[in-house]
Amino acid sequence: MGFKDFVGNENVITNIRQMLAHERFPHAVIIAGAEGAGKYTLAQMIAKTMNCLEPPAGDLPDFCGVCANCQRIAEADALEARCAEAVEVREGLRETDKKETRIFIQTHPDVIVIPPDPPQLMIKVDQVRRVTETIYFRPSNGKRRVYIFTNSAFMKEAANALLKVLEEPPEFATIFLLTGNTGELLPTIRSRSITLTLAPLRVEQLEAFLAKQSPALGAKQRSLVARLSEGAYGKAQSFDLAGYLAARSDALAILHSAQTEDHTSLFKATETYRAGAEGKEKTTLLLRTLYSLLEDLMYIQSGTPELVKNLDILSDLERMAKTIPFCWIEGASRGLGEVESGMRRNLLRSLSLDAFAVSLER
Repeated sequence: MGFKDFVGNENVITNIRQMLAHERFPHAVIIAGAEGAGKYTLAQMIAKTMNCLEPPAGDLPDFCGVCANCQRIAEADALEARCAEAVEVREGLRETDKKETRIFIQTHPDVIVIPPDPPQLMIKVDQVRRVTETIYFRPSNGKRRVYIFTNSAFMKEAANALLKVLEEPPEFATIFLLTGNTGELLPTIRSRSITLTLAPLRVEQLEAFLAKQSPALGAKQRSLVARLSEGAYGKAQSFDLAGYLAARSDALAILHSAQTEDHTSLFKATETYRAGAEGKEKTTLLLRTLYSLLEDLMYIQSGTPELVKNLDILSDLERMAKTIPFCWIEGASRGLGEVESGMRRNLLRSLSLDAFAVSLER
C-alpha cells in the first residue's frame, strides 16, 4: 500500500513526494482532472502520508496504510458510500434540524471531506464556515489538518468565505480543491493555490490494465471501455459495459428512426424511460451515449476516424455519416441540450425523447 498503487501520472506523484520530503507542500492545492482520473484518491493518499504514524523507510515520503491514522482516513476512501450514509442520517433528523445540517465526511479528527451538499449539489457557505471554525486549531491526532473539497461548484458566498481562509492559512493545514474544470473556481482562489493536473492515460495503457484486472473482457470490449473512459483509470475500473451497450442500442434506435418515417422502434425504446431516480439515471446515460455517437459522427465527417470511441460499430457509423449533413449533427446536439433542460424541469422523459427524435426528421 502506498503511492506505488496510484496508476499513471508518475511525474506528478514524484513532484508531490518531493514537496512533502522538503516540507514545502503548499497550503492550498487544486487537483484537476477528468472524472475518474484519481483526484480524490490522490488527495486521500497525501492526507495519509501527512499523518502516517509509521511511514515506510525510503528516499521519498509514503504512507504505511496500516497504522491507526492511515486506517481511519481510509474509512473515507469509499466516498459515495460515506456520502450516502451522511445523507441518510440527515433525512432522519427533524425538519428544522435537517435544514440547518450540511454534509461532511470525517472519519479522522484532522481530516474533513466536504462533498457538494444535496439537493443542489453545490458547496455551501455553512460547509466553508465549518472549515474556518476548525482550521486554526492545531491537529489532535496527526501532523496536519487536511480539508478536501470534492467539487468546485461553490455558491458565491461559499467561494468568498473560502478566499478569506486562503489569504491567511495556518502553517499546519492543507486545503485540497478537486475539479474537472479549473475555470469554475474564482481567479483569486486559483492565484492563491497551486494546480496539479492529472493527465489522461493512453488507450494502450488502459487496455493493458483492463487485461490484468478484467481478463474476462475480450480485446474489442477492452478497447471500447478504454476509449469511452477517456484516459481515466477509475472510470475504466467501474465502467458498466452492459449498461452502456443497452443505452447505445436505444440511442441508435433514436438516431435511425430520425432517418425514416417508421417510429415503431423509437417508441419501443423510449417507453421504458419512466419517472423516478432509476429512470433519471437511465435517461442520463442515454443522453451521454447519444452525445458520444454524435461526436463519433463528427470525427468521421471531419476525416479523423481514429478518434472514434465506438470502434466496434464503426462501419454502421460510417454508413450513417454518409447520409446526414453536419448541420443535422449540430441540430441534434442542440436538441439534446433541450432534453437535458427539460429533465431539470421534470418533463416526461419518454415524451421528451420522442419529441427530440421526431424533431430530427429530414
